[in-house]
Amino acid sequence: MKTFYIVRHAKAEGQPFSAKLTESGREQALKLIDFFKDKEIKRIYSSPFVRAIETIRPLAQSRNLDIIEESRLGERVLSSILFDDWQEKLKQSFADFELVFEGGESHSAGMERASSLLKELIASNEDHIILVSHGNLSTLLLRYFDENAGFEHLMKMSNPDVFEIKINSDRAVWRRIWNESNVWKN
Repeated sequence: MKTFYIVRHAKAEGQPFSAKLTESGREQALKLIDFFKDKEIKRIYSSPFVRAIETIRPLAQSRNLDIIEESRLGERVLSSILFDDWQEKLKQSFADFELVFEGGESHSAGMERASSLLKELIASNEDHIILVSHGNLSTLLLRYFDENAGFEHLMKMSNPDVFEIKINSDRAVWRRIWNESNVWKN
């Protein structure tokens, strides 16, 4: 059995690549050390976005693990245009995986990125892996294992959020573990 943990970054100052964690986000990042204290972690991959690296750095340092920056975990860009109705546009993109807004990336392209990384890691000998990403991309990572993961799951996610995925030879089971009172199982 192989175990993955998908970690959505903690609270950040914004959406740009360089957006840092807020004071609250830095406190949340420290809480991940205690949260993972009883969980085996052998490797950490993270989106190169500053808020993702800052989220996982305290845990990585506490375990003396390197953070492997992985561009395929970077957030899916909806558009280069700042839409007032961005949430409706995002919902549309979940309904039509080929939909592309100006300067953006389709869900299909984002899914291709996510699945290429997951296929490599599943085929590898690595186990007990943390993948640090963003809300939209984390949803696509979950969708790789369960086609029902979608817009509604994204809207229920918190910052941070943590999902555990257990994979054996014929199936994968995932659940939200950051808030045990709201566990999603498939």
